[in-house]
Amino acid sequence: MSNDKNFMDLTNNDTYISSCLKFVKNSLSNYKDIGKIKESQEEINAYDNLKFIEPPSNVFIMDKIKENEILRAKKCIIEGKFFSEHTAAGEATRLGLGTKYLINISKDLSDTKIAKLISEEKKIHVSDEEIINESGCKSNELLNLSLGSRHMIQFSFDIYQVAKEMNVNPYDTLQKQKMLIILNETTCEKIIAEFVKYNYFGFSRENVYFMVQNSYHGFNHTNDGFEYDKESPKRLHNHGQMVMQQTMDDQIFNIDTNGSKIYFKAVDFGEILKGMDDKQSFNIEDLGFLTSAIDYESLALALSKSDEGFRMVMEIVANNPSNPQKGGMATFDKKLQRNVMIEAFQLKGIKNSDIKFLNKNFNHYPKPYESWIELKKKGLNMSIDIKNEYVYFQPVQGDINFLVKTEFVQRKILKPILAWKTSATTPLTIKCMRKQDLQDGFLDYVKKMMKVEI
Repeated sequence: MSNDKNFMDLTNNDTYISSCLKFVKNSLSNYKDIGKIKESQEEINAYDNLKFIEPPSNVFIMDKIKENEILRAKKCIIEGKFFSEHTAAGEATRLGLGTKYLINISKDLSDTKIAKLISEEKKIHVSDEEIINESGCKSNELLNLSLGSRHMIQFSFDIYQVAKEMNVNPYDTLQKQKMLIILNETTCEKIIAEFVKYNYFGFSRENVYFMVQNSYHGFNHTNDGFEYDKESPKRLHNHGQMVMQQTMDDQIFNIDTNGSKIYFKAVDFGEILKGMDDKQSFNIEDLGFLTSAIDYESLALALSKSDEGFRMVMEIVANNPSNPQKGGMATFDKKLQRNVMIEAFQLKGIKNSDIKFLNKNFNHYPKPYESWIELKKKGLNMSIDIKNEYVYFQPVQGDINFLVKTEFVQRKILKPILAWKTSATTPLTIKCMRKQDLQDGFLDYVKKMMKVEI
């Protein structure tokens, strides 16, 4: 279900809602009720060129990156030309502990509670002892830090280390870093308070930007047509809305010395991105980040591909043929004559076993202003989702690949995706956190930069 060119008005949040309503009226007016829309949802969302797709072609294989390219990546960090985005809005629904950023395993999850959660998830009995053995330590032996604090202080720690390696002032280097922290409406104030309390983890207050991802009411089908129903439940419009929101006025802000929010117009945020050589988005739940926050190989590749005019670099992984999973499918579109990424709900009946390559979801945006401005002008495809008899939208961030020149890359040696998704991955999470805690100099760094005793 594609939107017409220039359909989405991304001036501000109100114009976004108006555009969504107009889109619903234009595209779904032939359906007599929500039930009929729900029956046809797969067809409505289907990718236009499905009959023209075949396996991806000429995927770039990331082999050994040259030493001078790694050096360029490190200089990008040192010079403050790498814009990082940290998505901290996710809820730990299956764990029942609220926003993932704020979960502190050492305080919130005893070994007994973890064993109980995993037993319920797997429907088998799991003992405390099994959890401790698999985790490598007791949960209360971890440092007294929330998942989000661990994420941010590791980013700070790694930048400090590379600055020392490059013989430049690490504190000056930290102050140059620019980043966006994406929050949810429920816990935004708590997380901002953590940043203030912990001295922005060594980063500059002026260069740490925040955005609260908006949620929206549903669109209702009435006898008079569609309406934006403010009595309906509010839901997020997926991660595609998150990137479109970054192009709107008065959505991104930082905190002044009095604790007040200072909001930015879209043009001002665009100017910030103009000075950046690359942008990458990180998930709070990514466990590999806890001991290696910056992947210099992928950053080096993104900067190299930038020279060739690529404005998006998408890493793909092969699907497991013995246990294929659902996800964004990398494929070659014969009609467009290029590789594209198609989201799972746009695949209209294509089986998981037919998905050969998946998006790893660690996308780079070289020269990020250029993809940002294209996004602002054109918006994204607006796929629908029916929940509780209302129409919602689910645009996807990966659809930026249709707006800018995009390179698809695959590693010669595959790095596994490690993430804290469910109760079952909690022991692995503890193991990764313990490894983080035991890094040489990490504890002293935490005490010094966050000014806390733990």
